[in-house]
Amino acid sequence: MQGVWIILAFMFIINIVGFVIMGVDKKRARNGKYRISEKTLWFWAVIGGGTGSFFGMKHFHHKTKHTSFKWGLPVLMVMQIGLLIKILIR
Repeated sequence: MQGVWIILAFMFIINIVGFVIMGVDKKRARNGKYRISEKTLWFWAVIGGGTGSFFGMKHFHHKTKHTSFKWGLPVLMVMQIGLLIKILIR
């Protein structure tokens, strides 16, 4: 049962990071500053932050015209939520 709490804490933190970096990158884009690479944005999404990244994309209106983000993040989010549910109900 302790392992479940570790997984939940990890997912919570990673999703916050995913959300925040979308906002940081949007702010940098507006200010003409050095940007966070798409590779880095995807890294945080893939390792568990798909939901946070998706909601960050929607909230900050960032990367919404990029097809890979527009379709990829929702698919990744559903997959990660499904995996988390599977872990929790076993």
